[in-house]
Amino acid sequence: MGQRLSGGRSCLDVPGRFLPQPPPPPPPVRRKLALLFAMLCIWLYMFLYSCAGSCTAAPGLLLLGSGSRATHAQPALITAPNETSPKMPFRAPPANSLVAGKDKTVGAGSQEEQSPEAPDSPSPISSFFSGAGSKQLPQAIIIGVKKGGTRALLEFLRVHPDVRAVGAEPHFFDRSYHKGLAWYRDLMPRTLEGQITMEKTPSYFVTREAPARISAMSKDTKLIVVVRDPVTRAISDYTQTLSKRPDIPSFESLTFRNRSAGLIDTSWSAIQIGLYAKHLEPWLRHFPLGQMLFVSGERLVSDPAGELRRVQDFLGLKRIITDKHFYFNQTKGFPCLKKAEGSGKPHCLGKTKGRAHPTIAREVLRQLRDFYRPFNRKFYQMTGRDFGWD
Repeated sequence: MGQRLSGGRSCLDVPGRFLPQPPPPPPPVRRKLALLFAMLCIWLYMFLYSCAGSCTAAPGLLLLGSGSRATHAQPALITAPNETSPKMPFRAPPANSLVAGKDKTVGAGSQEEQSPEAPDSPSPISSFFSGAGSKQLPQAIIIGVKKGGTRALLEFLRVHPDVRAVGAEPHFFDRSYHKGLAWYRDLMPRTLEGQITMEKTPSYFVTREAPARISAMSKDTKLIVVVRDPVTRAISDYTQTLSKRPDIPSFESLTFRNRSAGLIDTSWSAIQIGLYAKHLEPWLRHFPLGQMLFVSGERLVSDPAGELRRVQDFLGLKRIITDKHFYFNQTKGFPCLKKAEGSGKPHCLGKTKGRAHPTIAREVLRQLRDFYRPFNRKFYQMTGRDFGWD
């Protein structure tokens, strides 16, 4: 039937390599699923890696449309001609230190002790969208006072979704002013529209140059001062120093310049910081009283929600932090947060807070109260609030 080829073979006997080959079988389904799963894992890893540690602004997204706070304008930086780095409006004078006299031997510094529970960066859960927003100069600053309760106030405020605050004390306006506003702004966390940027450095209140420097940054800056009975504050200040240097002299010997005459030594910073009326005067030359809020350190312990209500109103924030956010820790003797920022767990200030104070003779306490009484009364008149320390 078919034509014969040479060698006696039929055309039907041509080798298979000369005929069209069938398509290869498709890869197994399992192989496809494994490849898809691997690609999904790689994408998920890259996504989480890029977002880790960056979600502080996420809670604020819930309130962006609530109108809880007016947007603050960013203070302008002054740039000199032919220069790229921002310049300060005036030359920075050397910072003035209040640590004098006995402080040189006691080692009482102006920086409030840092607590390990206040990191610079928030938790990954609360920092999901940090890539969004921008870094702003602070619109509000907690300027004092040391051992008054500034750390507690900052930690309580950070619960608010419209508050973004740097954890560590920047000490820009007293120690690092020469580094410039660009350096200072870079320390701040990113914020979205409607959020407020804050920082706290208690030594600003007793730094002579700080009022003019903050005013030069922005005359609209809101200032918060946490004050406490100056006698109790001085003992707390001494207790902190004593925990670091157990060999320092007694509180009584450091308090008096002349013990028999009852002459108080105001060169010791533990005593000097409590002269609130004296330290307030330069601030009122640069800021109106309405731009300053004075928070009671005692009420911050006994009624934290009440004081936070005043602070939120002062900052133009919606009243979100209420009684439901606090519980009283009987062991520490301080209120604690039921849920800290970016965490679902209760949070108390660290072991460096709430130390037991040494016993001070009643006569020493009486003399100190007599010494502070006229300064306290003047402070009450200047602020329009009686703190009840007398």
